[in-house]
Amino acid sequence: MINKDNNIKSFPRNDSFIAGGKLFWFSKRIFDIFFSLILLPIMILVTITLIIFNRFYNLGPVFFVQQRMGKDCIRFNAFKFRSMTVISQIDRKFNDPVEYNRITPLGGFLRRSRLDELPQIVNVLKGEMSLIGPRPDYYDHALIFLETVAEYRGRHIIRPGISGLSQIRLGYAEGLKATRKKSIIDCYYIKNAGFILDSKILFGTIITIFRRIGM
Repeated sequence: MINKDNNIKSFPRNDSFIAGGKLFWFSKRIFDIFFSLILLPIMILVTITLIIFNRFYNLGPVFFVQQRMGKDCIRFNAFKFRSMTVISQIDRKFNDPVEYNRITPLGGFLRRSRLDELPQIVNVLKGEMSLIGPRPDYYDHALIFLETVAEYRGRHIIRPGISGLSQIRLGYAEGLKATRKKSIIDCYYIKNAGFILDSKILFGTIITIFRRIGM
């Protein structure tokens, strides 16, 4: 059931649903912190660069903060480099396509290179996200998916990720049908999580980034 004051009531815990074992999840968290600290100076450098270039090619704030649904369906603020023109309120419905007309030229490069996701290493360091896991959805849309997609709730039993298995297989998911496919893949990841699968996802993410930079 939905509790408007504090996210979701009575979230069912079922740790037997999660594969990998304690050693894997402990090692995964250590890797998340270690790799995010390595990326932190790069994020600072990109931030400084965008402060300069945004004045000419992407007028407005450098960062975009959006409420997303995280582990146990808890709401958190996800950070991104802004890639779209500034609006006062998000009007896009859960089944509407991406507003490509709002993507700026500089923002287009940030999205293709995945650099727009780089500030989410701050969410990783805060323990709200992992480098690899189910991609978190905009909170208001996620509430609808909880009520309409049977497999959707199960993908929130672990931390969401900057990249994930459904991300490299499907890309951006629009609408209920695509969200169900995404949720099935994310649940498969949770049931089969381990060092080998994470390594494959990491490699697939790197390949995807380099392919899209060349678009």
